[in-house]
Amino acid sequence: MLEIKNLHASVEDKDILRGINLEVKPGEVHAIMGPNGSGKSTLASVVAGKEEYEVTKGNILLEGEDIDELSAEERAHKGVFMSFQYPVEIPGVTVTNFMKTAINETRKAQGLEDMPAKDMLKMIREKSEMLEIDRKFLSRSLNEGFSGGEKKRNEIFQMAMLEPKLAILDETDSGLDIDALRIVANGVNKLRSKDNAVVVITHYQRLLDYIVPDFVHVLFEGRIVKSGGKELAHELEEKGYDWIKEEVNA
Repeated sequence: MLEIKNLHASVEDKDILRGINLEVKPGEVHAIMGPNGSGKSTLASVVAGKEEYEVTKGNILLEGEDIDELSAEERAHKGVFMSFQYPVEIPGVTVTNFMKTAINETRKAQGLEDMPAKDMLKMIREKSEMLEIDRKFLSRSLNEGFSGGEKKRNEIFQMAMLEPKLAILDETDSGLDIDALRIVANGVNKLRSKDNAVVVITHYQRLLDYIVPDFVHVLFEGRIVKSGGKELAHELEEKGYDWIKEEVNA
């Protein structure tokens, strides 16, 4: 699904990623953890194709295709989805209309006609029921006046509608209370399948109580310095990151 080979990246001439190697197969959930400034969000942004980051070395492959030269929009059309720490507000554009536009733009890029209105409404109804989203929520302006939990739930709804091959969740748990965290995690779990993959970026182990990863990777100073199973997340919660730094510097 996703293969990252010796990835180096910088922003404003500052080296952030210093040789990332990672393989994510269909059906897998990978968690990326690490202290502040280790490069977690940079990695997510580089894979998603955000322009301000420059790849200076290495490759990113999606289903065997090199996507290094593709724009963020082109990557999205190929099935890369990224949820942001701080989703933007779009006054005057309802959640429903935003989703209709996003889906039809993707279909257009794939050479397909717009989804028929009745099929779109059926899909919206099914996905909103699956994620326990009130229909009134869908007629509100995108993220305007939304609580942190509502913004995150909206992103999971977008993910459900777009059905991406690869979903990158960048600190989805940021600022969420336990109830909101559970709702978001339940949504992600319902959308997991043998045909898609999820990369979860988080500071804390608590999210991984709800979205159980197959693999946990520790990012430190722009490199993956340790990988393991879900028990590694518990070890990090118990010990913090200092022991990782000691291992790296030993």
